[in-house]
Amino acid sequence: MRIFDFHTHAFTDSLAERALAGLSETSGIVPATDGTVRGLREIMRRNGITGALLLPVATKPSQQTVINDWAASEMHGGILCCGSVHPDAPDALEEVRRIASLGLCGVKFHSEYQHFCPDEERMLPIYREIARCGLIAVFHGGWDPFGGDDIRCTPERMARAVSQVPELTFVAAHLGGIKLWDDVEKHLAGRFGNLYLDVSVIARYISDEQLLRIIRQHGAERILFGSDCPWDDPASEIAMIERLPLTEHERELIFFRNAERLLGAEI
Repeated sequence: MRIFDFHTHAFTDSLAERALAGLSETSGIVPATDGTVRGLREIMRRNGITGALLLPVATKPSQQTVINDWAASEMHGGILCCGSVHPDAPDALEEVRRIASLGLCGVKFHSEYQHFCPDEERMLPIYREIARCGLIAVFHGGWDPFGGDDIRCTPERMARAVSQVPELTFVAAHLGGIKLWDDVEKHLAGRFGNLYLDVSVIARYISDEQLLRIIRQHGAERILFGSDCPWDDPASEIAMIERLPLTEHERELIFFRNAERLLGAEI
């Protein structure tokens, strides 16, 4: 079966070693690759993954242009990329339009690194511009092992954002809120037609029973396979999906068909 990893990360060759060392020390997580695109391609090959979406994050407004140019340069050989916009950037709307012009797939946000909450009023014009440009918006959801205890992107806040911009397709990573599974069931699962959830790096944090319940509530047609590589080996999430009592059609939807439909590309 084809597999598309909707949630991966990599860094430029010059930055990868330093970036992974710092993040690994903070989190205690041993990365599954060397953090380069080359390392990502190798682990894709080992796991039979036919394509992947890179999700870079601009942690400062000044990083937007360089990060998005680099992302556009990596769009080949089975790898697609989102760009990133920083909420504090004065040219955020202009950069959304430039992301679209570069042929990138969407915009990645990370509330913990970019210091905002997804339901803030100031974010709405950015979301509407993303929708107008025909892009998707991808969010880190819930707790983050590299951040502090203050969770900015909770399922409840995500729900408020999604409800305010129904024309935008939102993707809430980590099944909508890592370690906040009961709140995901309460506020997100099955409630919004414009919301997708990815299953990245959740294998070590959720029971099979609750995962299956959320998939059934939300619908397999809006669940995306992802790993968060290099912060987990995709083999963990592949095994997690394969051991669930899903139909073959549901597995196909999760592993590649939903991503194919959402990104408008044959995978």
